Amino acid sequence: MPRWPAAPALAGQEPAGSEPAGSEADALSRGAVAFMGGHKVFKAQPQTRSEIHGVLVSGVPYAVLVNLVAQTTALSPQEVADAVGISTRTLRRHQDHPDKPMPPDLASKTWQFAETLARASQVFGNREAAERWMAKPAMALDGARPVDLMRTLQGAELVAELLGRLALGVYT
Repeated sequence: MPRWPAAPALAGQEPAGSEPAGSEADALSRGAVAFMGGHKVFKAQPQTRSEIHGVLVSGVPYAVLVNLVAQTTALSPQEVADAVGISTRTLRRHQDHPDKPMPPDLASKTWQFAETLARASQVFGNREAAERWMAKPAMALDGARPVDLMRTLQGAELVAELLGRLALGVYT
């Protein structure tokens, strides 16, 4: 029976559950948790990809997404909502019920967006610079804006790969 080749890890990622303590992935997780509301929302910070998966599947409240949207300054609520795949109308409706759990796919997209924002903040020095970068067309992404590419898994991988190259000083 033919075997599928192992999927390559995203730039800066190790296979699920294999990150050593204090790794770059752990720093990105801490950054993502901070962008989504910190310890007010997450009782315990997930330490591995496996733990992140468990948290996302068990139910992350809409408060996480509401907080993420409220904190962004260079990206509009519409841009963030589009990036994670929810309408702004639905987002506004859930502001009144922030404790309701998000579906796992929306929670996953929200985590991915927050983690990408955390990575961009590392690369560009701060959150504001990261948001400005995400809102502008990037030559290395064929003129697409990173925030628009976040709508799909493939686009998010392109953004993550570019951030990995930028972190290493490779601009093309």
